[in-house]
Amino acid sequence: MSSTIATGTHLLLNGRPGDPAVITPEATLTYAELEQAVMGRVAAYGPSRGVVLLEAGNHLDSVIGYLAALAARRPVLLTPPGGDTDELRTRYAAAFAGRAELHPDLALLLSTSGSTGSPKLVRLSRDNLAANAASIAAYLGLTSADRAMSSLPLHYCYGLSVLNSHLSAGAAVILTDLSVADDCFWDVATRNGATSFAGVPYTFELLDASGFADRSLPSLRYITQAGGKMPPETVRRYAALGASRGWDLVVMYGQTEATARMAYLPPDLAASRPEAIGIPIPGGHFRLEPVEGTGPGEGLEEGVGELVYTGPNVMMGYAESVADLARGPELTELRTGDLARQADDGLWEITGRRSRFGKILGLRVDLDRIESELAPTSVRAVAPGSRLHLFTEDPEAADRLPARMDGIVALSRAAVQVHRIEEMPRTPNGKVDYATLNSWASAADTAGPSAAASTEVLAEGADAEALRTVFSVVLGRPDATVADSFVSLGGDSLSFVEIATQVGERLGTLPAGWQHRSIAELAASAGSPRRWLRPVEIPVLLRAVAIVAIVGSHADVWTLLGGAHILLAVVGFNLARFGLTAPTRTLRVRRLLRGAAAVALPAALWVGGVALVSDRYHWPTALGLNQALGSNEWTRDWQLWFLEVVTWSFAALALLLAVPLLDRWQRRHRFGAAVAAVGLTLLLRYLWVGLEAGATERYTIGCVLWCVALGWAAAEARRPWQRVLVAVMVVAGTYGFFGDPLREATVAAGILLLLVPWSVLLPWPVSRLVGVLAASSLWIYLVHWQIYPGLEAAGLGWVGVLASLGVGVFVAGGYRVVSSILHRSRHGRRLNG
Repeated sequence: MSSTIATGTHLLLNGRPGDPAVITPEATLTYAELEQAVMGRVAAYGPSRGVVLLEAGNHLDSVIGYLAALAARRPVLLTPPGGDTDELRTRYAAAFAGRAELHPDLALLLSTSGSTGSPKLVRLSRDNLAANAASIAAYLGLTSADRAMSSLPLHYCYGLSVLNSHLSAGAAVILTDLSVADDCFWDVATRNGATSFAGVPYTFELLDASGFADRSLPSLRYITQAGGKMPPETVRRYAALGASRGWDLVVMYGQTEATARMAYLPPDLAASRPEAIGIPIPGGHFRLEPVEGTGPGEGLEEGVGELVYTGPNVMMGYAESVADLARGPELTELRTGDLARQADDGLWEITGRRSRFGKILGLRVDLDRIESELAPTSVRAVAPGSRLHLFTEDPEAADRLPARMDGIVALSRAAVQVHRIEEMPRTPNGKVDYATLNSWASAADTAGPSAAASTEVLAEGADAEALRTVFSVVLGRPDATVADSFVSLGGDSLSFVEIATQVGERLGTLPAGWQHRSIAELAASAGSPRRWLRPVEIPVLLRAVAIVAIVGSHADVWTLLGGAHILLAVVGFNLARFGLTAPTRTLRVRRLLRGAAAVALPAALWVGGVALVSDRYHWPTALGLNQALGSNEWTRDWQLWFLEVVTWSFAALALLLAVPLLDRWQRRHRFGAAVAAVGLTLLLRYLWVGLEAGATERYTIGCVLWCVALGWAAAEARRPWQRVLVAVMVVAGTYGFFGDPLREATVAAGILLLLVPWSVLLPWPVSRLVGVLAASSLWIYLVHWQIYPGLEAAGLGWVGVLASLGVGVFVAGGYRVVSSILHRSRHGRRLNG
């Protein structure tokens, strides 16, 4: 090692020069090679001591950047890749620019409680990092032979502690951003002789679901668990599995404010004492502080108090402004906020959180106990106001929870509200996101019966229950609650139109990002209704105008070409807003496939029916395969090209995002992924046909995917420079494609309108007509080919247009009614077993 690190300037690099330090898919870096890379980055940082803002992913560049900041004695603030850092950048701008006073011991800044982008930061010193790394290495018995998988993100204090402790002990870290549910993760672990990996409780749920118990991992020495209390039966089960396979389970306890770890349970006690957090880490101490007003008989058991920790890893303090970064250590002990007791055998046990109690109708309610009593059902309890709110992903559990609560706590059923949600919200670290649950519950309380008379508009149908009914009926979700949103209920681009229209009419406005807001929040945001004007979103207006332009142009009533290509961009726009915003990869893929089916099924039913009674279409067209199996020349089967493009583009994207690596990359770089899609699809078009597409080529999937990609990019463009970039791509992409400047200008103008971030106000009869036409656009497109030709031939082109629109609206309404009945029937069967 060089003198810079060998003399202790660097906190962590304590391995022998030739030993492996970091293992990546591309190469293995020894400690000497890692030091060289770190010192090169130190030189690149320059002489400034400003704070380094590092988006820390599980890859080599992040590790080098982090270690270099420590070596340069520059505080480093770690954030998730692609996270929202705008508020952090604004509040701490002077510190990033090197214009703020910084305490010489300040080494690391982390957002509190793992929350992303929180401006309240934990200040950790060089001594905090060194002490905690050495302590962890000591009680885990780390040596240079150990190799840890980076199974948790580096911006999370637990994931970072794995890196720190192993480098401090001269061991190695295997860098990967794969999930433990991915077979490739275990291929990497086996190939590189991994001796350990770390997990939060959710990690063990993934392990159960992915068949971990059957895996052969001969090099595995131990698994660590922290990040929240794991059910004792799970601890016991994994301890037994480890005993049979030759590895240990080490349950640990910690907080960001203590750098990472405060306690661990000796592995030999995991099976017999699974409910305990164990003993303090080397150099640490615990004591109990009485909690005022919560003694025996008032909600707490005897011997329970707030756990207070003392040790060299206790943070310097919090930072909420630039001035706080100059402050020195301010704490000698850490009040953890956890309620705990020490058992007779000396082991410490966490019994709950001080903040995890609710006061409902004068009764003090232990929320952690409620969750424990309702196990093994996955239920989370919060009580931000006067009611207890239970959240679950299980429809059957939601139906039975009120009855089960009768035997747990003496509350009337009116004081308990159950919410069935599609997926439990989680922080980037895999913990249940109680902040989000509390916000949903607070919104539900705000929009409850007490608010029913608070504003005149509620009488006209904008109260939470009226809105919930709209969502329930339109989306076919009788289980919808006021804590749900359009996106969480699985809304798509087809149902979006009707929901947007009805919400706009009831609220008098469409709040920004309304589709992500809970129904209760929407009700609380209701303003005074406009008598004549109603808000209409640009994508809805474009759908209505485009479908009318298409039908009229086909009937030769007018000539306004390009409507279908604009609709493709609207499809891409809504794809980004609804299909790609689901919280998990499985759900995103499912929504994309559901979107493809929402187009393919109506097309198959209609086209198949027409094919049965006429020779107008062939069977490949009914299956969406005309472009693959039909003629290369224009035939009547090509009339439905638009539907094939939508169906197969959704299916192809679902296939791509089923690959974990691509899915993670898209989520981390949402705008970048959309821009890349534009570039790739334009490249495909240029390679296929050059600048101008031929008469049939301009309708083929490979040549028009750029329209979908541009709509996607427009939805992801949130900053001015991003909108400018998309506008440039729109103009460049449409130029020359049709060989018709007017048609190209029409398509470009339509796509550019998607960049407008506000709604338009229209007279209410017009807004209602626009909504109906937009919601029925798929069926209008399908049926108009059979409606207008005979009327056009008789010189009644206008009648043909109106008849096509009318029949399409009628058929679309009937299809929605039948679909809703079937959906409700299926849902009822699920609830009734």
